Amino acid sequence: MCGRYVIFSTPEAIRALFRYGEQPNFPPRYNIAPTQPVPIVRLVDGMRSFALMRWGLLPSWVEEPKAFPLLINARGESCSTSRRSATPCGGGVV
Repeated sequence: MCGRYVIFSTPEAIRALFRYGEQPNFPPRYNIAPTQPVPIVRLVDGMRSFALMRWGLLPSWVEEPKAFPLLINARGESCSTSRRSATPCGGGVV
């Protein structure tokens, strides 16, 4: 699976859609690949919050995160039981 996507919406448009308090300024990106930092929206104490995070999956059984390469695919059957965040993207396959 390719796993690349784009963000072409303005920071203001994404902030209006997700209604978080921060005012980040990030440029459009047209070839976002796994392991790159990506903007996400997550719940922190019941409030939506903007953050930059590295795209990848770190399994719960990993003992040494810095020594483990990030995975980019997960089984669909387990997605509903894992922690998730909203990734504001314009298009592509995530």
